[in-house]
Amino acid sequence: MSTLSRMLVWITGASAGIGAALAATIPYEAEIIDISRRGGTQGTHHVAADLADPASWPAVEEDFTRRLAGFDGDRVVFVHNAATLTPLGPADGVDTAEYTRNVLLNSAAAQVLGQAFLQAVVGLSCEQHLMMLSSGAALRPYEGESSYCAGKAAVDHWVRVVGLEQQRRKPGCRVISVAPGSVDTAMQAELRSSHDDLLPNARRFRELQARGGLSRPEDVARKIWSLLNRPLENGSVLHINDVPDLPVILDPPREKVVSRERSGA
Repeated sequence: MSTLSRMLVWITGASAGIGAALAATIPYEAEIIDISRRGGTQGTHHVAADLADPASWPAVEEDFTRRLAGFDGDRVVFVHNAATLTPLGPADGVDTAEYTRNVLLNSAAAQVLGQAFLQAVVGLSCEQHLMMLSSGAALRPYEGESSYCAGKAAVDHWVRVVGLEQQRRKPGCRVISVAPGSVDTAMQAELRSSHDDLLPNARRFRELQARGGLSRPEDVARKIWSLLNRPLENGSVLHINDVPDLPVILDPPREKVVSRERSGA
């Protein structure tokens, strides 16, 4: 089977926010698959999935397997971007069903779908990349965001471990985690609109917006795409602000190239 493109890209949550910006700014000729509930992103295929519901995860795994069967292109990429802040507030005062969905999406779905992608690319000789979007909340405890903070911390450590494992496989899938910083998205608006009693950190984000401190999703997306061609060590966990503004090669290579590795930030 030959594909429509030399590059296959899956993005979770590509219907809005950073995910939509990633789909709009990809600097390569690629077949893009949006994994989200509502879809609607122009120029993408849509896999309908509510990733907070484990019953939807097998559909994503099946899409990985089906599209990669006989794939003879140059590069495959999975960007797990989907996340939720809801519910915000102290753990002992939020809705249990919403809290459970938060844990499933932010922690469990990332690991389960990541593992499914790694299994699907075994045996391929092309470049393989798995990028998890993380958060500064993985490193700092923010009151009112217990499940979100814990979920992102889990993702970061999963990346560290799996990155080590992939170094033993030739060719291995490069697995990294990147925190995008404070970005002008609906999730940011949710933080700013929260009552200070539920989210003591809300005032900081309101002040950040007032002084123009939020990044544009498109600017962040372009930096994320640049990571594909940077010599990052497998298992790197970094912040987007640590990525230098250096020129990168935008065309994917025609065969697997082993890059010089360095320690991630």
